Amino acid sequence: MSNTIELKSVPSTLSFYLRALTARKSGRIPEEESELGRAVLKGRRVDARALRAYREVCGFPAADSLPATYPFVLAAPLHMELLVSDTFPLPVMGLVHLRNSISQLRPIGSREKLDIECTLSGPRPAARGLEFDLYTGVFAAGERVWECVTTMLRRDTTRRAGRRPEARRKTAGFEPDSVIDWSVPANTGRRYARVSGDSNPIHLSALTARLFGFRRAIAHGMWTKARCLAQLDSLLPRDAFRVSVEFKQPVFLPGGVQFQHRRGGDVIEFSVRDGAGRKPHLSGSVAPLWQPLDS
Repeated sequence: MSNTIELKSVPSTLSFYLRALTARKSGRIPEEESELGRAVLKGRRVDARALRAYREVCGFPAADSLPATYPFVLAAPLHMELLVSDTFPLPVMGLVHLRNSISQLRPIGSREKLDIECTLSGPRPAARGLEFDLYTGVFAAGERVWECVTTMLRRDTTRRAGRRPEARRKTAGFEPDSVIDWSVPANTGRRYARVSGDSNPIHLSALTARLFGFRRAIAHGMWTKARCLAQLDSLLPRDAFRVSVEFKQPVFLPGGVQFQHRRGGDVIEFSVRDGAGRKPHLSGSVAPLWQPLDS
């Protein structure tokens, strides 16, 4: 198809942000939800030192297979390429990461060569604006081994809002099996930016975050998700599972938060809340792939 972008190598993060800040977008939003573009990268290999650094920042123990969140980092250049290109009609800065669902179809070895495909679709009218989905598939020797759907919001108060989505399961009232206090240092955003390539200024320092309306730097949503999985590592299914999260409120840096989780049968519910255990930052669930998830 004509709007397929084939990456031959991984572009620099700096080039993406320069394009994001300077690109002139058309603003012409399709009337109906459709596929807007596709990006492909063949033969992606994992850098062992980068993987070790990622494990350290997120808290994962050493292992022969990749953390379930790591392919998202490998796919990030495709996501950015689609969002900064003419395929996406709106400015990238200001997009809000709402939800992320990862399905690990089998463990991925750290030395496997991977092919990555990503599709951008939208828009979908929502209560607060327009939603767009990035679907990512990862393949090893032709076998689909991992997939992800990440949903982003472009706030738009001038357009008529669509129907509110069906109510999602809330974790606000669950009685946790465990509550663990996390101290999140001020440099967390900078450390994660180095291992993920996501150098959005809102994560780097209070000074750069204020330029975009935040009083302090905020943690990356995908760092928070990865940190949750690292905390749950001993409880995770060893083979195929899905982990879905909703991002609620940002985690300001530095900060103290609570990690809470509860196990019910094969499903683990978890959340990240403020230090008092009240305000939600993230809620999510983990389950084997044959077990449906509502979150």
